[in-house]
Amino acid sequence: MDQIGVATALDAQFDDLPPQLQAVARWVLDHPADVALLTTREQARRAGLAPATFTRLAQRLGLPGYDALRTAYAASLRQRPDGFANRATELLERHGDEGDSAIAQDMFAALAEHVRALREPQSVACLERAAALLANARSVFCFGLRSAFPAVYMLDYIRTLIGAESVLADTAGGRGIDALRRIGPGDALFVISVSPYTRLTLQAAAYARDKGAAIVALTDSAHSPLAALADETVLVRTETPSFFHSMTPAFAAVECLAALMTARRGKPALDAIAASEAQLDAFSTFETPRRAKRRPS
Repeated sequence: MDQIGVATALDAQFDDLPPQLQAVARWVLDHPADVALLTTREQARRAGLAPATFTRLAQRLGLPGYDALRTAYAASLRQRPDGFANRATELLERHGDEGDSAIAQDMFAALAEHVRALREPQSVACLERAAALLANARSVFCFGLRSAFPAVYMLDYIRTLIGAESVLADTAGGRGIDALRRIGPGDALFVISVSPYTRLTLQAAAYARDKGAAIVALTDSAHSPLAALADETVLVRTETPSFFHSMTPAFAAVECLAALMTARRGKPALDAIAASEAQLDAFSTFETPRRAKRRPS
């Protein structure tokens, strides 16, 4: 049953539902984005109802539980109109109906839920495998364009701090793709792209694969064209009430990968970090707080 089917069934059965189930049905019909993005407990809190009541409503519709209903709404959210402009139109319409506070709260609730999903055992296992592949690679080439670039930049930056071989293909002057000429067996390509997938990113991954390098992909679907090229895939969710996809979960995953790689590198990482700090200090890179002068007593 999809979102339209759920809404149709609720409309048809509404008058026959007990008062508490009517209250849940009204919440579901009036807050489709919240149903897709928020946990059942958070929805119950906002609606002022018991979580068990949400479960009973789903079962009344023939579903095993409320999570099945949420999944149907989440699938519909992922199938929102194509294009930033169309989704921005939805955002403006909702803003007119519900105002700033509702959108802000739902944005942060969605981000919290996406980051929480990275703690699930399956996601952690994927992160562990990806970190092992990156830690064991001779050199890691980091590639990501547009909104994905800051996250790959972070991984490259941290690898340099811990003394791990890293190449940032940053496309400056249109030459970033040239860095992949040196990629080959024993190397790894760390690559990020989420829908809408950047064509050059997919070409870079296919090229690196043909050259014998391992591919670690961070993307938003097991069925994305990038996942099809990868040896290890880390999945992140990107949907929010906004018109633009979220990269916050990607940053969280990169920070986790960096921590795991550092731990796996051990003593060489500590030595490299100490050398990095010494070099940064030599150039007075960071402003340090001055101690207040003591006044004479």
